[in-house]
Amino acid sequence: MRDFRELKVWEKAHGLALAVYRNTGAFPKEELYGLTSQIRRSSASIPANIAEGCGRSGDAELARFLQIAMGSASELEYHLLLAHDLHLLNGSDYGRLTADVTEVKRMLTSFIQKLRG
Repeated sequence: MRDFRELKVWEKAHGLALAVYRNTGAFPKEELYGLTSQIRRSSASIPANIAEGCGRSGDAELARFLQIAMGSASELEYHLLLAHDLHLLNGSDYGRLTADVTEVKRMLTSFIQKLRG
């Protein structure tokens, strides 16, 4: 069992989730149960799955939850694109958030390969 708070990938994913919550606060009220909820849920799912995997026994279990986190990161990537294309996210916020998602995905890939190697 690992302490998820000590993992750089969890730290980065947690920061991403916080940034997503800040950036979606001004979304239209009619999107609260739609796109806002989807974006927030997928962003929070990334660090949550990393944490859950750390609470499991063995590297294979951890790697499985990191794969789930990767799926949530890809889902978030799409939702951010949709929000940008709908003009709910400006270009600079979109660029910063997608760069962070890309970095989290890179870190997850590296960690998964290390666990399986």
